[in-house]
Amino acid sequence: MIRYIARRLAQAAVIVAIVATITFVLIHLAPGDPFSAVMDNPNVSEKVRETLRAQYGLDRPLPEQFLRYVNALAHGELGWSFSHDRPVREVLGTALPNTLLLMAVALIASFTLGILVALVQVARRGSIIDHTLSGITLLFFSMPDFWLAILTLLALTYWIPIFPVGGAIDPVMHEYMSLGGRLLDRLWHLALPAITLTLLATASVARYQRAALLDVLPADYIRTARLKGLTEREILRRHALRNALLPIITLIGLSFPALLTGAFFIERIFAWPGMGYAVVNAIGTRDYPLVVGGVIIGSIMVTLGSLLADLLYAWADPRLRSH
Repeated sequence: MIRYIARRLAQAAVIVAIVATITFVLIHLAPGDPFSAVMDNPNVSEKVRETLRAQYGLDRPLPEQFLRYVNALAHGELGWSFSHDRPVREVLGTALPNTLLLMAVALIASFTLGILVALVQVARRGSIIDHTLSGITLLFFSMPDFWLAILTLLALTYWIPIFPVGGAIDPVMHEYMSLGGRLLDRLWHLALPAITLTLLATASVARYQRAALLDVLPADYIRTARLKGLTEREILRRHALRNALLPIITLIGLSFPALLTGAFFIERIFAWPGMGYAVVNAIGTRDYPLVVGGVIIGSIMVTLGSLLADLLYAWADPRLRSH
């Protein structure tokens, strides 16, 4: 198992390096640079422009810029954020916990709710409830994440003003609240982005789990359980669900990139100060180091999520532990 983990970590390092290289090259080849607005100002002298480019190494050839960036990474530095005027490590260090909180809440809630919906559907398979839930999950499964986020924002902040429009906390009153009040304030601001991301992920989990449950129901041990006099609810909960969870473990690994990508757009729409919000804004300002740093952290999260899913699958299925 240790050798397997080491091999997967080495593969993950190669994948992260390739993704970072491609991102670095593409964003530097895009038109403009972090100082486009300054450079286009006719009142800025040519000497000032040359000084700015030389200060951040933008006047050097692209291969040399890349080697400098790799050298900085080797020393644990992600570069300097032009738009935030501070190290990228500090920017992402502030934003990453908010993204992890949003993804953790959405991951736990979506898998819990998705499995429950699938169990209800299979227990009532062929009924109106089953068809209705299938239609609802298909609807959310087909929705673009940004469109559902905009619709949720419009519905629950404008038409029915229940939740705050955006942000992670109340910028005025948060510091004056008690500890419990601060916690409730943060949860209240987390609700809308978490609900949106949960609805999107629950749809795929429910459909996937329903198919997995239907696959195991014709098995011999299920028929044996019925002959023993067990109820359908007991069969689903004690026998079918346990064996149908193995494909869901694989879905956990696939959910990491989907949740991370969805979180990027949802954070931008709800002004949730996470990594996605910072990176999307950085793309608009051509903040090269922040974009590449965000992609590196994101790719690390995805590869670690995939590794976690593989380890859980090996733990759940003893036949895979020897491979």
